[in-house]
Amino acid sequence: MILSQQLKNFSIYTDKKLLVIMLLGFSSGLPLLLTLSTLSVWLVEIGITKTTIGFFALVGLPYSFKFLWAPFMDNLKIPFFTNYFGRRRSWILLTQVLLILSLIFLGHSDPSIDPKLTALAALLVAFFSASQDIVIDAFRVESLEKKFYGAGAAMIVFGYRIGMLSAGAGALYLASFYQWSVVYILMSLQILIGSFAILVSREPEQGSLINIEKKKDILIWFEDSVIDPFRDFMKKGNWVIILLFVVLYKFGDALVSVVANPFYIEMGFSKIEIANVSKIFGLAATLTGAFIGGIIVTQSGIFKSLLLCGILQMLSNLFYAIQAYIGDNIGFLIVTIGFMDLASGMGTAAFIAYLSSLCNIRYTATQYALLSALASVGRTFLSSPGGYLVDTVNWIPFFIFTSIAAIPGIYLLIILKKKNSQF
Repeated sequence: MILSQQLKNFSIYTDKKLLVIMLLGFSSGLPLLLTLSTLSVWLVEIGITKTTIGFFALVGLPYSFKFLWAPFMDNLKIPFFTNYFGRRRSWILLTQVLLILSLIFLGHSDPSIDPKLTALAALLVAFFSASQDIVIDAFRVESLEKKFYGAGAAMIVFGYRIGMLSAGAGALYLASFYQWSVVYILMSLQILIGSFAILVSREPEQGSLINIEKKKDILIWFEDSVIDPFRDFMKKGNWVIILLFVVLYKFGDALVSVVANPFYIEMGFSKIEIANVSKIFGLAATLTGAFIGGIIVTQSGIFKSLLLCGILQMLSNLFYAIQAYIGDNIGFLIVTIGFMDLASGMGTAAFIAYLSSLCNIRYTATQYALLSALASVGRTFLSSPGGYLVDTVNWIPFFIFTSIAAIPGIYLLIILKKKNSQF
């Protein structure tokens, strides 16, 4: 009976709409590492300085500022394409075509001769990738009923992580046999997986309701398309608390992730041990957590899911403190990373479901782009002093602090529940 119920819970993931979202997640996750860690391997091989490689990280800025052009993708039509495919599907297909071309451009640039041209190509990849994310997120939110938000979040995480795996380990494997230009062509062709998903799917029945054809006045259009999405969000009760929660919910996780690899090395683990446990086993734990998180959201609702996952994320950081005390123990490392990534996967699924629920269907792309960009603040800017904190207080106090850093997010969640904000 229990087994039957569990199989019934997981059967939700066989829905066609969710399978489409998984394939779109693959196309969404694929480009990220091709402009970051995978590209850095290429740059190291040809002797580019570490200082220059460090500056290449700036090509990822479009992911943090994508809300700036999201209103245009939310409301502008593409000639011919929009009438045939619909607003969301046409934008996704267009960004995928441009993404493929920019990846080929990046692969055929020569950083040893003109690193600035390579940086420009990487910036274009990041821009079109972030633009694709804007529309995929809107497509996902608008395609699903609210009761499927948790499962949709799990599927987008699953596809995204597999895409990252392909662009990471897969690209490095191919680079052992082929030139980088060929590798980037092969990587770009995998974007077609998402294109196939769009071609076999339907345009969401609900989308942006702004009638663009009637908005001839540019000022009226700007107000309706750019100002109104933010004005609408600010009409929500407790919107400031909501934004603070979005920034802080996964703050403790972010602090750990920024120094995780240096920690493993300092504890004495080999690169192979780190790869096997952190990358392979950790990925499996993350994906399992995402699926479990999606089911919990479906069964128990968003608030209970966020609360449970927030507490688990907080506790998982304490395992790192224990690991720092124990030292080089591969068995406990499996427990530490397994618990951390399982809790993180569950929390990510619940968190994405919550962000989806905050969006007004009229302004989906713009509002979700804003929320996801804010969520990245904790992952990037707020977590950046993590290394300094470790140097100052050492590992055990640092990991205890990261656990405490998760408390404000949980506290804000409880306040929002008391005020009945979107739960």
